[in-house]
Amino acid sequence: MVNYCVYQDRCHYEVEQKMKEFLLIDEAKEEIMLYLLQENYLNEERFTRSYIRGKFYIKHWGKTKIKIHLKQKQVPEKLINVCFDEIDENDYKKTIRKIYEDYYSKQKGLKEYQRKSKTIKYLMSRGFEYEKINDIFE
Repeated sequence: MVNYCVYQDRCHYEVEQKMKEFLLIDEAKEEIMLYLLQENYLNEERFTRSYIRGKFYIKHWGKTKIKIHLKQKQVPEKLINVCFDEIDENDYKKTIRKIYEDYYSKQKGLKEYQRKSKTIKYLMSRGFEYEKINDIFE
C-alpha cells in the first residue's frame, strides 16, 4: 500500500477500494490506514490540491467537473472548496477564452448564434460555469 500511495497522491476512498482487493480483515485495514496517515503517505488535502491542479492545468477541466469527480472519490465538499485556491482566477479566465476561441473557430457552416450556443454548451460540458463563460464575453 505504501508503494501505491508513493506512486501518486491518493485519497482515502482509493486506498480503501484497493484494500478491498486484498480481502483483509477490518483490523488490518485500520492498521494500514493509520500507518499511511501517520507517515504522511496519505494526505487528503495534498491529494485534493494536486488533483485540482492536474485536472485544470493539464486536462483543462472547469471547476464544476473537478468538483463532481472529487465528490465521487468521497472528498469532503468543504475541503474541495478550500483547495480551489490552487487555480488562479486569471488562468481560469484565459483558459475559458482560449477553449472558446479554439472551438468557436472550428464551427463551420452555422449561423452566428448557433456557433456561440454550441461553443457555450461545449465549455459547460468541460465543467466551466455558465456565469463565468458569460462574464468573459460581455
